Formats: sequence, C-alpha cells, structure tokens
Amino acid sequence: MERYFFDIQSGREFFADEEGLRLPDLKAAEVEAMQTLTGIAKESVFKGERPDLAVEVRSTTTRLFCVSIIYRNASTKH
Repeated sequence: MERYFFDIQSGREFFADEEGLRLPDLKAAEVEAMQTLTGIAKESVFKGERPDLAVEVRSTTTRLFCVSIIYRNASTKH
C-alpha cells in the first residue's frame, strides 16, 4: 500500500499533511480527498464561512491531483 498525503488549502491558510495515510490505490485516495473536502466545507458553512477550499493529494515523490470548491455568489466577478 502506498502512502498518500492530503494537503489542505482553506482561503489563505495552508495545512501540510505530515503523516499521510496508507491506502490500497489511487481510487481510495480520490474517495478520501472528496470526503475530506466535503467535511471541511460543511464545517465552514455551519460557521458562516465560505472560503475557497482545496485538497491536494501527493505521494512521497509527486503531486497526484487536487479537488477543490470555489465559492461564488451573485456579486462575484468571474
């Protein structure tokens, strides 16, 4: 099993995952990243916050992928 690291970007804050998780494959890492992202998003909304959020997944040697949520309201310019 490979070790995957899940770094979190919340607004301007960055949290590097120093421990990682051993998972059986990339699909399991994708599921973990999505669950992590949606959990953080739910907590943020309950707190009345809506920062842009991202979870970047990496192995011990390379960046693999990133999942993100970008909050835009009616007045946000694209």
